[in-house]
Amino acid sequence: MKFQFSVKIDRPFEEVSKLFIDPKHLHKYQEGFVKKESQSGTEGQDGAISLMYYKHGKQEMELKETVVANNLPHSFEAFYEHKHMDNTLLTKFIPISDNKTRVETEGEYVRVSWLIPKLMTILVPGMFSKPPKRWMNNFKKFVENNV
Repeated sequence: MKFQFSVKIDRPFEEVSKLFIDPKHLHKYQEGFVKKESQSGTEGQDGAISLMYYKHGKQEMELKETVVANNLPHSFEAFYEHKHMDNTLLTKFIPISDNKTRVETEGEYVRVSWLIPKLMTILVPGMFSKPPKRWMNNFKKFVENNV
C-alpha cells in the first residue's frame, strides 16, 4: 500500500530540512513521540539504526528506524520496522522560492503481518497514511512558528 502527499512551508528549504533531521524536535510535531535512541551508526546518516518510542494513551509502540539515504538538504529516506508492519518513507525538500519550500512524502507499507492491520488496509486503507500526513502538517506549523 502506497501513499503520497505534500505541503508548502513558508521557510527556506535548508532551514526546513535542518529542523526535520534534528530528533530533539520530533515531540513538537509527532503526537505521542516519547524518545529516540541511537542503536548503531552515526545518527541520521546512511545505515544508522535507532529505536523510536511512542505512547498513545495506555498503548505504547516501538519502531526501528534504519536510515536508507540521507541526501539532505534535498531528501531523506528511512525504513521503519514494527512487530506488525514495515514501511518506507522518502521525504523530499524542494525550494519553491527563497522563503518557500515544498515537502513531499512518499511512503509504502511493505509488510503487514497481523490480521487486524491486514483487514484495516483493505477496509480503511487511508488510515495508515493519516499519521504521517498529520505529522507533516504539524511539522509545517512548527517550522513556520519557529522564528
